[in-house]
Amino acid sequence: MTLDPRIARLIQRGALFVCDHSGGKDSQAMYLKLSKIIPANQLIVIHAELPGVEWEGSVEFIKSTIGDTPLLIAQATKTFIEMVERRGMFPSPSTRQCTSDLKRDPINRELRHYLKAHPEFGGLIVNCMGMRAQESPGRAKQKDFRVNERESKAGREWYDWLPIHEVLETEVFAAIADAGQEPFWTYGAGMKRKSCCFCIMACESDLTLAAKLQPAMYAELVALEKRIGFTMSMSRKPLEQITGIAA
Repeated sequence: MTLDPRIARLIQRGALFVCDHSGGKDSQAMYLKLSKIIPANQLIVIHAELPGVEWEGSVEFIKSTIGDTPLLIAQATKTFIEMVERRGMFPSPSTRQCTSDLKRDPINRELRHYLKAHPEFGGLIVNCMGMRAQESPGRAKQKDFRVNERESKAGREWYDWLPIHEVLETEVFAAIADAGQEPFWTYGAGMKRKSCCFCIMACESDLTLAAKLQPAMYAELVALEKRIGFTMSMSRKPLEQITGIAA
């Protein structure tokens, strides 16, 4: 495995490398790659827990696949449902508050606290995320390595890295199998993605299957759509119309 010189230098400088882990296949494959190239004492995993909309068993699954690597849990001060209620609308691709408010900001807050509590890293951090170019045109345009200007202050030097940006989906599943692991159970059930149980970006088949697998959560979201007069899906079709399932 050829190591990017930028990453090699940061390893030599003693940087803290953080694997952002959703429990999905890309996070799992990314961790497997990181665990091979980053010294164990410079690697941790962090997961943004999403009460009420997360697949049950996500945290336990992550723990089962990362060995002794430390796991941090980040939690937002509000739930997805509370966020939608306050805004009177669901997030959209252009205003993805579910990502910023429930994942990115809580994760970054926890990492700032961790750096402060661990001065041995000298405020030097590399935040690793599992976005892949194959997933969408938008993700294909993302830089695989950049300085995080927003977080690089107050004695911190912060970088964002996409270690598997050029990796294909088939290679992701192959890496998981080669490690003697299996992906999260929802893939075997037929879900194409493992994010929130019901994602604003989900395809109709995933929304339909999620409605069958999570009927109580589905009923709550259908009721929320009716209450605020705003649909969850970007198709602007109500969930019951998309799935054909009455809540």
